[in-house]
Amino acid sequence: MDGKEQVPGSAAGSDPSEEGLWRPLWVLMREMDDDIARIYAAAALGEIRPTHVGELLRLHARGPMTITELAASVGLTHSAVSQKVAAMRTAGLVRTVPGADARTKKVTLTAKAKRLTGRLAAEWRATERASAELEAELPYPLSRVVEDMRAALARRSFYDRIAAQLAQDPEWQ
Repeated sequence: MDGKEQVPGSAAGSDPSEEGLWRPLWVLMREMDDDIARIYAAAALGEIRPTHVGELLRLHARGPMTITELAASVGLTHSAVSQKVAAMRTAGLVRTVPGADARTKKVTLTAKAKRLTGRLAAEWRATERASAELEAELPYPLSRVVEDMRAALARRSFYDRIAAQLAQDPEWQ
């Protein structure tokens, strides 16, 4: 060794995308979403995706909304919700209708989606109860981890942490 500290992912020919401290968490979340999708498939709910249920339930509870309003209500970007709305439109779950003026459109549930919202709400509640049950088995609940991470990020943002790391990386300079 030449005495230089090896920075993970910095060796010639290495692929830093093969690293991922939290990759197991993302994989776990996808696996859990896949299990929810299996519930939908077993119930023959059609093209419902777990990632669309929050928006469908929000539209059911609050009525038609613009994409901007829907995005704000679920805490996602306009772009992310626009993509979801396009997929839900293709699946026959939502449609757009004229808004208050000629420039706006509102997203509304189709009759097909309205027929499913009771079952989707039941699944949401069951998933929350199952999540609480799972979390009770853990020595340190994930919801507590999230709270602790938010507190740590309030002290020093993720942006600032990444920027400090980049300042030390010669490949960023």
